[in-house]
Amino acid sequence: MTDPRSRVTVLAGFSPAATAAAARVLLLADPGLVLLSHDLSAVREGVVRRTVRDSARVVENVETRLVHGCVSCTLREDVLPALVRLARERPGRDLLLALPPAVEPEALAAACNASPAVNESVRFDSYVTVVEAASFLDDLGSRERLPDRGLHSSGNDRRRVADVVSRQVEFADTLLVWDRPGNDAFTNGRVDSLLHRLAPWAAHVRVGSTPSIDVTGLAASLRHSGRHDPGVPGILGRAISGFPIGIHDPEGEYGVNAMLFRSRRPFHPARLHDALAEVAGGALRGRGQAWIASQPDTVIGWESAGGGIVLGGLGRWLASVPAERWPEVHTLRRLAADLDWDPYYGDRATALSFVGLGLDVPALTRRLTSCLLDDAELATGEDGWRALPDPFAGLLAPAAPTPTPAD
Repeated sequence: MTDPRSRVTVLAGFSPAATAAAARVLLLADPGLVLLSHDLSAVREGVVRRTVRDSARVVENVETRLVHGCVSCTLREDVLPALVRLARERPGRDLLLALPPAVEPEALAAACNASPAVNESVRFDSYVTVVEAASFLDDLGSRERLPDRGLHSSGNDRRRVADVVSRQVEFADTLLVWDRPGNDAFTNGRVDSLLHRLAPWAAHVRVGSTPSIDVTGLAASLRHSGRHDPGVPGILGRAISGFPIGIHDPEGEYGVNAMLFRSRRPFHPARLHDALAEVAGGALRGRGQAWIASQPDTVIGWESAGGGIVLGGLGRWLASVPAERWPEVHTLRRLAADLDWDPYYGDRATALSFVGLGLDVPALTRRLTSCLLDDAELATGEDGWRALPDPFAGLLAPAAPTPTPAD
């Protein structure tokens, strides 16, 4: 049966100009398409401007006030209700949602998955991240935070530019590289190589290297692709659910290379803590899951970008969850654990992906390996591991079983 819900294509990207250009192309290609966008320049004061338009005219240009000025409030109080309303007012017409530069598409997806009204009204066809080739390398390597560029959504929004850019790329089903005529081939090759290693699961499209654009062809490559699968978790939940988190390519190309680090042995908490700055500074991007001996129940999410690193609890390893509670966990999570179950460690394992420019893979591998428990420490068992000096104590508390999507 044909799904009667409106199809939504989501455009994300850190360059407002590139994202707006992509939106204009899609509107030109389909007069029936409706674009929803938001201006968050005054969101910290609780003011958001919503615009709805098609290829011919602006249908809405409304300023709204929120109880609390932040991105999550904007999604909950304006973006989601607007999507539902537009789908009901214009049945059968597709929607195009263009996100502001500091909004991460995974946050939108999580909010939509939790909303019955959204799921009843629309279906998400593809998440497209628009990458401006001219600024991508600088943004990915930047050590600035959003407040440095006036893009923070609230007073406590201290996200790094590199974090936001990385997450926008990694969540994409489709990556659209917006180029300019005359860009040198080496820079283009480097950008493409980085994108392939950051999001090898995404379809890659390049446009703008010539003075003209094939509007119809570009629209066909971005829309009605059906690439988005709501059952695939976000980047930190990929490995624990059996999805790849990156590629292992020590040699690389255009100076870009990547590595995977996997281990069944846990990290020694103090040695890992001492190595964090060195590890985070050695790669443009690191992500994945880890486990620390002193906290053997907790799946630890790992993200590094812009010289900083964030570790956080992602839930419990199934090895630490009573068997009667396993049905609460997503099927993919249980299948991944079954396929890779170890008689001693259970499903506990470290799986980290790193992408960099001239990344010293042997040195980084040695450094991470040196942080693992040695044979004598391993032999003390969980009682001995929990007694290890732990700089992370109290910071990585496990949540309920695991943050994977619902069946």
